[in-house]
Amino acid sequence: MTPTDLRALLEGVAQGKVALADAEAQLRKLPFEDLGFARLDHHRPLRTGLPEVIYGPGKTPEQLAKSFDAFRQANATAIATRVDAAKAEQAMALMSPGTQAWARYEAEPRLLHAGPPLTVKARGYVAVTSAGTSDRPVAEEAARTLEILGHTVRRVTDVGVAGIHRLLAVRDELEQACVIIVVAGMEGALPSVLKGLVSPPVIAVPTSVGFGAHFQGLAPLLGMLSSCAPGVSVVNIDNGFGAACSAALIATQKEPAA
Repeated sequence: MTPTDLRALLEGVAQGKVALADAEAQLRKLPFEDLGFARLDHHRPLRTGLPEVIYGPGKTPEQLAKSFDAFRQANATAIATRVDAAKAEQAMALMSPGTQAWARYEAEPRLLHAGPPLTVKARGYVAVTSAGTSDRPVAEEAARTLEILGHTVRRVTDVGVAGIHRLLAVRDELEQACVIIVVAGMEGALPSVLKGLVSPPVIAVPTSVGFGAHFQGLAPLLGMLSSCAPGVSVVNIDNGFGAACSAALIATQKEPAA
């Protein structure tokens, strides 16, 4: 349940359009729903501004299917990350027919999700920038998560520091973003270089793309953490989802308290 949903429900009760029993039924599962193997936090959007999300690895197709059915009954956005294609197919086959029609799987970002995108009041668009095409799956995890969360995304791809003129060519577009996610592997230099050129905050995402001394993403992670460019924040290796959540909170225009 989002703040908008709760406000509409309370207004409906106040105006006599929603019966108390119906309102009670909708609120009964707050703050969570116990499925036995998981406690789904339907109250999370009210507290944090972000929906409950399932981490796909370690979950069975049956657990994913039951969770998505529960999200649908609660009229909540459902997102599962890092789900491979085989597991997604099995999970969708186990969902109720209504949930099957509601769910969608995207292979590149490995996202299984359902429900319409959230509605937010955003400060502007988020730019998701990637150094090379090999970084695209992580960048797409960030971009599609943001779009599901209701944000406008502009993708800027293949602008790594090996050809700095490519980055300079899109500088104006990046400058207009309210926040920039920068996804890079190898030596991870792009976030530092970019933040020296533009004013929006930068969220850096190191990827596990690189050669031996890259250490599966450790080298760019340490490089980004050691950035001398102020205004760069760093998430964990390949964590496009985490970067998207941070960017969404920065980009969301909060309504003033009544």
